[in-house]
Amino acid sequence: QAQVVASGGGLVQTGDSLRLSCAASTRTFSNYNMGWFRRAPGKEREFVAGVSRSGDRTYYADSVKGRFTLSRDLAKNTVYLQMNSLKPEDTALYYCAASLSNFTTSRWTYDYWGQGTQVTVSS
Repeated sequence: QAQVVASGGGLVQTGDSLRLSCAASTRTFSNYNMGWFRRAPGKEREFVAGVSRSGDRTYYADSVKGRFTLSRDLAKNTVYLQMNSLKPEDTALYYCAASLSNFTTSRWTYDYWGQGTQVTVSS
């Protein structure tokens, strides 16, 4: 099993940057694909970014490509989501999740979820 804890959210202005962190409590961190999802008010939870078990492959939603960068530190059991050029439409509750399945962008394949961290981008 794994417990994941997301942190780093906050209130920023358009164009600012934030870095979210997701710390996983597990002895087998490298067994998990990791993903970030977000849920904006009135919308479904959507995939934002993901990284493979080894960290050598990353995946991004079209809406964040070129602005967000996901990295993985296997030694620290942590993944980081660097978010640059933030826009008001990035405002959402951001969730970190861990998956033992083959990598997908589907939230239904993720086994463990963190509590979420709020990102608010003002215009």
